[in-house]
Amino acid sequence: MSDQQQVQLRVGLAQIDTRVGDIAGNAELVRTWAAKAAGDGAHLVVFPEMTLTGYPAEDLVLRESFATASEQALVDLAARLADDGLGEIAVVVGYLAHTEGAGPAQVDHPPKDDADRPGDANPRRGAPRNAAALLHGGQVVTRYFKRHLPNYGVFDEARYFVPGTELPVVRFRGVDVALTICEDLWVEGGPCGVAGQAGVDLVVSPNASPYERAKDDLRLPLVRRRAAEARATILYCNQVGGQDELVFDGDSLAVSPTGDLLARAPQFVEHLLTVDLAIDPSAVPERRDGRIGPMTVTRHVLSEDPVPAFEARPGTVAQPLTDCEEVWRALVLGLKDFIDKNGMPSVVLGLSGGIDSAVVAVIAADALGPDRVHGVGMPSVHSSAHSLSDAQELAERVGLHYSVVPIAPMVDAYHSSVELTGVAAENLQARVRGTLLMGLSNQHGHLLLTTGNKSEVAVGYSTLYGDSAGGFGPIKDVPKTLVWELARWRNDQARRRGEVEPIPQHCIDKPPSAELAPGQVDTDSLPSYDELDAIIADYVDGDLGMAQLLERGHDAETVARVLRLVDAAEFKRRQSAPGTKISLKAFGRDRRLPITNRWRETLPTVREGAQA
Repeated sequence: MSDQQQVQLRVGLAQIDTRVGDIAGNAELVRTWAAKAAGDGAHLVVFPEMTLTGYPAEDLVLRESFATASEQALVDLAARLADDGLGEIAVVVGYLAHTEGAGPAQVDHPPKDDADRPGDANPRRGAPRNAAALLHGGQVVTRYFKRHLPNYGVFDEARYFVPGTELPVVRFRGVDVALTICEDLWVEGGPCGVAGQAGVDLVVSPNASPYERAKDDLRLPLVRRRAAEARATILYCNQVGGQDELVFDGDSLAVSPTGDLLARAPQFVEHLLTVDLAIDPSAVPERRDGRIGPMTVTRHVLSEDPVPAFEARPGTVAQPLTDCEEVWRALVLGLKDFIDKNGMPSVVLGLSGGIDSAVVAVIAADALGPDRVHGVGMPSVHSSAHSLSDAQELAERVGLHYSVVPIAPMVDAYHSSVELTGVAAENLQARVRGTLLMGLSNQHGHLLLTTGNKSEVAVGYSTLYGDSAGGFGPIKDVPKTLVWELARWRNDQARRRGEVEPIPQHCIDKPPSAELAPGQVDTDSLPSYDELDAIIADYVDGDLGMAQLLERGHDAETVARVLRLVDAAEFKRRQSAPGTKISLKAFGRDRRLPITNRWRETLPTVREGAQA
C-alpha cells in the first residue's frame, strides 16, 4: 500500500470530568476541550458517554424536562461550536434523547431472530435513549442510539433506555466513521460486528466505564477483539471523575484493526489524547447499507475531500499504574469529586490513632488539601496513651486541623441516667462520638467522613449512629488487608519524594482495636484479616456458596461464622454512607440483597448410602 492511497486524519479523545445534571456546564466543557482539540490540529474529537447530562443520571433520565433540556443543549452546542470557529471539526458527544412512539422498552437480551424483537421499532412514548451525535458545521449531522443496555452490577440501563436498531455511518473527509456507545463494545456480534460487515474505516465509542481494580487490564484485549471484528480502528474515549459511589478512570485508547495500540491516555486525570491515523479506504472491499443482522446501517456523506497531507506525530502511550497507586488515585478522585461537586467546604473525621482513620485522613488531605481536613481525637477511659499520641503525630505530619474532645464526661452522663452494660455500653461510646462529630459537622459545615473498611462493613463491625455515621465512606470498599498495603505504599511514595511519611509506623504495626473495652483487639472476635478478607472476597465479590467456599480451602467453622455475620449485617449496610467502588462487587448499588431473608448457606451434607 502506497502513501498516496492513505487518507490522514488527526483525531482527539477528550476524557473529561462531567457533572450529572449540569447540562449547561457540561456543554461549556465540550466547547473548551473542542477548542483545545482544534488547537492541536484535530479534525475529529470524541467525548464520553452522555457527556451533556453526565453519567449515570439514574431516574433523571425519566424526566421529560431533563430530556428536553438535553436535546435542546445538543442543538445549541452545535451552533455555538460553529460560532466559536470550530464548525469544521467533527465533534462526537453523548447526550440523552427521548423518542416518540408506543410500546414497552425492551431488555436487550435478543432472541435468535433479532429482527422480530417487539418494541424496537415502536418504543414507548417519550422513551429515553442513551445517545451520541456527530456535530459539524453548526448542525447535528447524525444521531446514534445505544444498542446494548447493560443490566448488571451498577448498571440499570434496561430500566431506563430503549435500545437502538440503526448504525449510522458518516463519511467525513473521505473516511467512513461508525458510531457506537460503551457496552456495544462488550458484545461480540454487536454493532462492531455489523460495522465490519457493512465496511467502515473508523469506529468511535464514547464510554462511561466505571473503575474497578485491574479493569484497565481488560480494556485493551477487549478493544483489540472489537477492532478485529469491525476491521477498523477503534477510538475508545472514557469518562474520568467521581459520581457518588462510582469513579471513572479515563484510560482512553486507540487501537488499529490489527490490534496495535496507537495511543493511550493516563488514568484519573482529564486529558486530550490526539492520534494521527493513516487509513486506506481501499482496504475495505465492500461498503453496504440496509439491514445487516440485528441493525439497519444508514450512510451519510458529510465530506469526501481528504484533509491535506500533514506530518504525522507518534502516539503517546501512558505508563500503567501499580495496583496500589491505581487504587489510591481512585479513592482520592472519588472523594474529591464528591465533596467539590456537592459544594462542601471541608470534611471532619474522628482520629483514633488506628490505621483506618489514618488512611482516610491522608486520602482526604491528598484530595482536598490538609487545610480542608479537620480531625478530632475523642478519647474514652479505654483509650490507650499511644492512640492519642499517634493521632496527634499523624495530624502534625499531614498538616490537618486537629482538636481533642474527651468523651468520658458525656458517657458518664448517659450512665447516670440509664443502665447499660456489655455491648450496649461499648456501643454507647461509639454513639457519643458519632453524635459529637455530627454536631461539629452541623456547626461548621464539614461533611463527616466514616472510616470503616470493607471487612468491617461486611461483618457488621460498626455501630449504627456511631462510627457508621457520616456522609461518605472513602474506604468502604477497601478490605482491611489492602488498607495496610495502601498505608505502606503511601509512606513509600513520600519517602521517594523526600517528604515526611504521613502515617506513623506505629499506626501500621499495632494490632487493630476498637478500644471500647479493656485490652480489646479485633482478633478477639474475628479471624485474622488475611483469612477474613479471603472469605469475603469469595462470598461477597464472587457470590460463592458454602460448598464452593470449602472447595477453595477455607475452614468450615470459620466460613460458617463469617457468613452468619455478613448475612446478619445487611440491615446495617442499607443505612451506611456511600463510598467509592474499587472492587468487582461493592456494597450498595452493586450488591442488592433483601434485609428480611431466611436463606442461609449451610454445610453440605452427604445423603445416606452416597459415597463421600
